[in-house]
Amino acid sequence: METEGAIALAESDRVIHDRKAKLNYDVRTDADNGDVLTLFLRGRITLTDADRLFSELEAALTGRESSTVRIDLAGVSYMDGGGVLTLFRLEDSARKAGIPVTLVRVPEEISRIMGLIDREGLTRPALRARSGPTGIMEALGSAGVKISRDFFAMMAFLGDLIRAMLYLIRRPRELRLEDVFFYMRRVGAEGLPIVGLISVLMGLIIAFMSSLQLKQFGANVYVASLVAVAIVRELGPIMTAILVAGRSASAFAAEIGTMRVNDEVDALITMGFDPIRFLVVPKMIATIIVLPLLTLYADLFGILGGMIVGVAGLDLTAYTYLEASRRSITVFYLNASLIKAAAFACIIAWIGCQRGFQVRGGVEEVGAATTSAVVTAILLIVVVDSAFAVVLHYI
Repeated sequence: METEGAIALAESDRVIHDRKAKLNYDVRTDADNGDVLTLFLRGRITLTDADRLFSELEAALTGRESSTVRIDLAGVSYMDGGGVLTLFRLEDSARKAGIPVTLVRVPEEISRIMGLIDREGLTRPALRARSGPTGIMEALGSAGVKISRDFFAMMAFLGDLIRAMLYLIRRPRELRLEDVFFYMRRVGAEGLPIVGLISVLMGLIIAFMSSLQLKQFGANVYVASLVAVAIVRELGPIMTAILVAGRSASAFAAEIGTMRVNDEVDALITMGFDPIRFLVVPKMIATIIVLPLLTLYADLFGILGGMIVGVAGLDLTAYTYLEASRRSITVFYLNASLIKAAAFACIIAWIGCQRGFQVRGGVEEVGAATTSAVVTAILLIVVVDSAFAVVLHYI
C-alpha cells in the first residue's frame, strides 16, 4: 500500500510539473521583513490563463499576515484584458480580506489597457427591468401607447404600399407577373379544398338548424332563401377571408420575417430593389384577384350544403331549392359580397407583410409576428365587415 501511495504521489507531482511547463507565465513570491509580500509576474498572460493565475495568486495570499501586497509586473511581456481583469479581481478579493494590493512597475501597454476598463462599472449591479405589480391605470396607459405605436406603424406601411402600387401602375412592366401567378396558386388553388369543405359544412349547419324551426310552420321552402342570403351576404366572404388569413397572412409574415432575420431584405436594398415593390405588391395583387373568386366558390358550396339538407330532410327537389335560392340572391348582394372580399384581401396582404417587416432579432420573433398577423388580420376583417353591414343596410 505504501508503494502504491508513493507511485500515485510521484505521478501527481509529474502531472503538476508538466502543467507548469506548459504555462506562459511564472509567479514568484518574495517577503520583505514579513510585512510586505511581493509577487513577481513574468511572461505572457492571456484570457486562457486567467482562472489558473487567479487561483495561484489567491493561494499565495492564503495564510499570509502581510499588511501590504505588491504585484510587480515589470517582467510581463504581454497581458490582454482577461489578465487585467484577473488582477482587478485579486485586488477586490484582497481588499475584502483587509489586505491592500498595489501594482508596481506596470508596463505602458498594460497601463493603457487598464485605463480602458471601467472599474466602477465592474462593481455596479446589472440593470434589471423593473418588476412588480402595476396598477390598472398604468397597464391601460402602456397598452394604449403600444396600440398607438402599432397603429402608426401600420399606417406608415400602408402609405408605402399605396405608393408602390401607384408606381407599378405607371410602370406595369416592372411588375413581376411570375410572382403574382405563384402567390395566386398558393393563396387560391391550394386553399380550394379547405374552403369548399368549410362552406359545405356551414351550409349544412345553417339549413339544419333553421329547418328545425321552419318545419313547425310548414315553411320548408324558406330554408333555401335563408341559407342563400346568409351565405352570400355574410358568411361566404367572412369565412373565406378568415380561412385565407389563417393560411396566407401567416405565410406572408413568416416568409418576410425569415428574410429579415437572414438579412435578405437588406441585401435587396443594397442591390437597389424596393422591398415593398419586390415582395409585397405581388402578394397584394394575387390576394385581391383570388379572394373574390374563392368567395364565389364558397357561396356555391354553401348553397350546395344547404341543398343536401333540403333534399334529404325537407322533401324538397333540387330544382325547387335552387330556384328559391336564385330568387333570394340579387345582383346587389352578390356585388357587395365581392367588394367585401376585395377589401378583406387588402387587409390580409397588408397586415401579413407588415408584420413580417416588423421582425427584429432572432428566429423566435418570426413566430410572434406570424401569430400577430393572423390575430390582427381577423380582428380587422370583423371590424370592416361590421362597417359594411351598417353601410349596406342604409344603401
